[in-house]
Amino acid sequence: MGYEIQGQVALVTGANRGIGKAILEGLLKAGATKVYAAVRDTSSVAGLIDAYGDRVVPLEFDLTKPALIKNAADVASDVSLVVNNAGVLKPATALSEDAVESLEFEMNANVYGLIRVAQAFAPVLKANGGGALVQLNSVASLKNFPQFTTYCASKAASYSVTQALK
Repeated sequence: MGYEIQGQVALVTGANRGIGKAILEGLLKAGATKVYAAVRDTSSVAGLIDAYGDRVVPLEFDLTKPALIKNAADVASDVSLVVNNAGVLKPATALSEDAVESLEFEMNANVYGLIRVAQAFAPVLKANGGGALVQLNSVASLKNFPQFTTYCASKAASYSVTQALK
């Protein structure tokens, strides 16, 4: 089963580096007409704008800030594909002094942020005839790495929410 990218408008969170940047560039190369680069600092995608022109639209975004997520859904009301790639990691073992603080930080972005994105963009995708919400998780969703226990817990929760969104 595939999804036709040609002619689509997409939004990619965390599009300024790493996997998010690669996804954004891949979408453009596959024929997406426009990709919103949803990032904390819009100046961080200047190089992408230089390379792809107005096909890249910078959009201030933070998974931990509901108002920015709502604004993104309002501004990017033409999307048919949302790729929720952004996430956070604050290494902590289960017995680390800052384990609870780390878990709260990671859950806020990696789980609550996912739910906020789904809630904000589901009506947009529906209004545009369907589309897709793509959630990137991690092998840490299924396997615990002791030095990253809190991250793994947040990703396991994210995986569970993702399954519920199918």
